[in-house]
Amino acid sequence: MMNMSIVPQALVRRVSTPFRQNGFSLIELMIAITLGLLIMIAMTSAYVQIASANRELAKTNEQIESGRIAVQLIGNDLVHAGYWGGFVPAFDDLTQTAIPGDAPTAVPDPCLAYSVANWNTAYWSNLIGIPVQAYDAASVCSSVMTNMQANSDVLVVRHAATCVAGASGCEALTTNKLYFQPSYCTSDAQPYLTGQYGAVTLNNHKRDCTTVADMRKFISNIYYIRNYYTTAGDNIPTLMSSSFDLAGGTLAHQAAQPLIPGIAAIRVELGVDSLSRTGAAVNYTQAVAWSDPSTMKIPTNRGDGAPDGNDVHCSTATTCTVAQLSNVVVVRIYVLAQSLQTTPGYTDTKTYALGGATLGPFNDHYKRHVYATTVRLNNTSGRRDTP
Repeated sequence: MMNMSIVPQALVRRVSTPFRQNGFSLIELMIAITLGLLIMIAMTSAYVQIASANRELAKTNEQIESGRIAVQLIGNDLVHAGYWGGFVPAFDDLTQTAIPGDAPTAVPDPCLAYSVANWNTAYWSNLIGIPVQAYDAASVCSSVMTNMQANSDVLVVRHAATCVAGASGCEALTTNKLYFQPSYCTSDAQPYLTGQYGAVTLNNHKRDCTTVADMRKFISNIYYIRNYYTTAGDNIPTLMSSSFDLAGGTLAHQAAQPLIPGIAAIRVELGVDSLSRTGAAVNYTQAVAWSDPSTMKIPTNRGDGAPDGNDVHCSTATTCTVAQLSNVVVVRIYVLAQSLQTTPGYTDTKTYALGGATLGPFNDHYKRHVYATTVRLNNTSGRRDTP
């Protein structure tokens, strides 16, 4: 019988099997790479779309700002049109009992350089009585308005400065600049006096006939659209402005300066107060006539401060008359703003209504929008209001 020895379990030597690490197979690696590429493509596409949307949003915001600022800038100037430091022309003064002698007789050349001979009493009466002018082409001031955009208007706005020359916050009195000094004293030689400070003695007085009246700088601004911004052919139409001032010893409208790029056109339409409250035509060749002289409430041959009939557009084909321009009480401004850069894949096939005119389609790649405002000329219409 065979003897068998029993070996204790603790003495049994255990042999462990080594652990095997398995890597990605080729197929798994290809699937992982493909998924990663798809995720990268999706993220890149999303980034491109977001960046493109941000660029378009920036263009739109820029366009909105350009249009809004252009309307506001022109409107703020129009609000002061016809302000002459408290002076009221006799033809627009309902307290006058005589036939007015200062009603405008001709449409003034807005770019006539200043001289005592040229700026005589008649010319001054025309300037004061017609504070707003409009054109549809550079038929005047061609030396100032260059490279004018087609299908756009020219606007002229005139008034005295709203602050007294030399006062705090206002431009100091400057030798040989042009100032307006109305008279409130009946013993003064003329109702208003203008001249170059330092070359002409301005000595009209206030109501006490002793204190020298305030002097205010003469303001005249011309707005138009140039067909480029910085370089001819850059396709960025720009709102321009020429101001009457002193340069090189000459008082005249100076070279126009760019104000707002991206303004493609402006259109100016005028509301004319041609009828009295009784429906009769305005007539300045007569003294003021009243429907009831005892109450003097309703003049029968003067305007009532409200526009009558359709708005008027001054054009080369149909020029505005003296009678129309001297009775403007409302100005409607239409501004067509465009983006400064093109939008890939976009074509502007729209038409744009600017009052009585329609522009477009332009069939290019710029986006556009119309902005508008209506300004009541308080300094003109307010004089005609009666209780």
